[in-house]
Amino acid sequence: PGGQCAELYPEKPIYDIPGWPLITAQGLVDKLMEQIHPFKPEFTFNRMVSSLEKLDDGSFRVATDEGELFEAKVVVIAAGGGSFQPKRPPIPGIEAYEGKSVFYSVRRMEEFRGHDLVIVGGGDSALDWTLNLQPIAKSVTLVHRRPEFRAAPDSVNKMYALQEMKQLKFLVGQVSGLAGADGQLSSATIKGGPDGDVEVPCTRMLPFFGLTMKLGPIAEWGLNLNENLIPVDTEKFQTSIPGIFAVGDINWYPGKLKLILSGFHEVALMAQAAKRIVSPGERIVFQYTTSSTSLQKKLGVHD
Repeated sequence: PGGQCAELYPEKPIYDIPGWPLITAQGLVDKLMEQIHPFKPEFTFNRMVSSLEKLDDGSFRVATDEGELFEAKVVVIAAGGGSFQPKRPPIPGIEAYEGKSVFYSVRRMEEFRGHDLVIVGGGDSALDWTLNLQPIAKSVTLVHRRPEFRAAPDSVNKMYALQEMKQLKFLVGQVSGLAGADGQLSSATIKGGPDGDVEVPCTRMLPFFGLTMKLGPIAEWGLNLNENLIPVDTEKFQTSIPGIFAVGDINWYPGKLKLILSGFHEVALMAQAAKRIVSPGERIVFQYTTSSTSLQKKLGVHD
């Protein structure tokens, strides 16, 4: 569970969640799972929805890549940006090191402690992890093909300050070769800089060349799409097919902001509309957790 937060940057600090001045992405996922636990939801993880079919009674049949079938009156698509595939840099022989000493994301910072780390790229991910991993790595070398960066200026300034204090190296150029054995790196060759080819110690490498987004089977479900995003209304966050909703980064509407905070707002309104479909004719009572005895009992905070 956790989507992009868990898959792409679990240990990255997040600073814009109300009530949490600082929380890691995985920490937020853990807190959300803890918060939903009293309601006893059923989860099916590590599956991809391969097909979606609308039935004659207006409900939906969903099939997974494991052959499972689910029927539901409502389907909510919260697929983030779809399936993300890291772009592999054009470095000869890099495949032999992937998953052993070359990684495209940071799942656990501790895996980089005490290593000679080479980070390649000039965007926010490259600079953020340069700053976050520098205190625990044996050495950090940042490599970018030019001295100009796409990352936040504050991050760039902090990187240059660390370079001035000789706490990391920044090299202009490109990684042209790798050395090592049995999937374990020992060094990397950097070319294109003012000093010619330079060999640097490297036992871990993080290339950040961006991600390729693939919408996958969602594109085949007959939904209206806008540049690989799903247009929704802002009252219910319903798609072009009644009963199918889309929330989070996967949806689009005028003024859309791709923030976790925005996703919380979208889900709150979507849930009200979905409940009316699931329980037609039933009176929906809007309740506050601060005053609702029934909700407090479910949460285990009321005798």
